[in-house]
Amino acid sequence: MQSEVIFFDTLRQGLWVAVVIAMPILAIALIAGLTVGLFQALTSIQELTLTFVPKLAAIVVVFWMSMGFMTTTLVSFFQDRLIPLIIGG
Repeated sequence: MQSEVIFFDTLRQGLWVAVVIAMPILAIALIAGLTVGLFQALTSIQELTLTFVPKLAAIVVVFWMSMGFMTTTLVSFFQDRLIPLIIGG
């Protein structure tokens, strides 16, 4: 049986990995949303799809570009942290 310290440390590290993996997508969504919102405010165009489509396209591009980084980060977390705990080491 593992102690609470190991459990909470693994949980903390897992949450940090989730933050690091999500950061590129969240950052580009914020930048795209601010850019489109500024464009809409300057031109007085209030079209709903104008906000959605560029943000979705930017998120898909960044997700596609960072898939290798995300996969490597998750695999290393599983191999270095979770699998040894499951095995019992």
